[in-house]
Amino acid sequence: MPEIILFDEPVIRLQLLPFTYTRPVAGIRCGILTIAEKWKLWLKTHVSYTTEPYLRHKFAGSHSADSLHINGALCPDENLLKRVLSIRSGEILISEQGEILAARTTEVTPDLTELIANFPASVIHREPFTMIRNVWDIFLYNGAQIISDFGKITQGKTAQPITDPFTSCYHPEKIFIEEGAVVKASVLNAENGPIFIGRNALVQEGSMVQGPFSLGENSVLAQGTKIRPNTTVGPFCKVGGEVSNSVVFGYSNKGHDGYLGNSVLGEWCNLGANTNNSNLKNDHSEVKLFSYASNTLKNTGLTFCGLMMGDYSKAGISTMFNTGTVVGISVNVFGAGFQPKHIPSFSWGGGMEGFTEYRFQKALAVAKDTVNRRNVHFGMHEEDILARIFELTAAHREKQ
Repeated sequence: MPEIILFDEPVIRLQLLPFTYTRPVAGIRCGILTIAEKWKLWLKTHVSYTTEPYLRHKFAGSHSADSLHINGALCPDENLLKRVLSIRSGEILISEQGEILAARTTEVTPDLTELIANFPASVIHREPFTMIRNVWDIFLYNGAQIISDFGKITQGKTAQPITDPFTSCYHPEKIFIEEGAVVKASVLNAENGPIFIGRNALVQEGSMVQGPFSLGENSVLAQGTKIRPNTTVGPFCKVGGEVSNSVVFGYSNKGHDGYLGNSVLGEWCNLGANTNNSNLKNDHSEVKLFSYASNTLKNTGLTFCGLMMGDYSKAGISTMFNTGTVVGISVNVFGAGFQPKHIPSFSWGGGMEGFTEYRFQKALAVAKDTVNRRNVHFGMHEEDILARIFELTAAHREKQ
């Protein structure tokens, strides 16, 4: 088996900000697993990354004389896997639109783009495939990816039984409960897609869950939570209220009432009680979303699109987010009225009160405390990453 390296395609990485400020493209969660975890599962081997220089200390690369470079935005499937593994040294696998899907090299180099520019041989992949090109693709493809991941993860395994007599299950054959998970007096409806409850997770009384749905390891659904289809709650999260067609990467909290729909939350986020987002405009027109690639609002082609919130950001109680809102990294937002469509990284304030720059040392202290409270180590790599993001996003804050 060659060395597997998941690379960030530069244009896609830009289109996936703010989430790719703090992780490689393959670190994005869509379905039950991150893209990197999917490739590990399908290939049964470890993977490494080619990503931005400031991320490389945390997300290491590993280059060998036989390396298979795979586009980090690609989600594996049977046909794609066969085609990727079939390419030979010096060949590039491309889509019919000319996108680089994979390349196999014999030279040790971190600069894949320069290396393959002179490759003479290309193989075209003509089958359909799933690639996360834009931030809204994360929730758009989430249901299908839950189904795909569910089949792969549960293959050959036996689910833990639900012993609670007050829990109702529809289509229990499509419900998988991992070891240590507890479900109490809830409704699990897998009629339209599978439900996956991760190790040591807790579904509290009165929760109503419609699949496809995934609840990550050690996560909690609070009492009376309403989960609508195509939703993922990653590991170590606390979620309550109503959530629909959304992805919460991990280690984030939305513990109280409030609506989250057609949205994506990164890691270490918190939504205060009664925080709501709009995912549909009153006139049903196409939603526009702030694009880091163009620094303008971009048409999504979607009628439904909600909130995109980067890592370490927090919203105070009763915060209202408009349709198609983008919140950067380490934002502290609060106050009455709808918030602006784009809140730059390291901003402090609200739509009516106005925003100021979130002092870096204060933001860093809050981030450290947020992480340490979960008994997770916040080290120099994380500090250096946030410091670099603070520099990279300075121009966005100057326009506030």
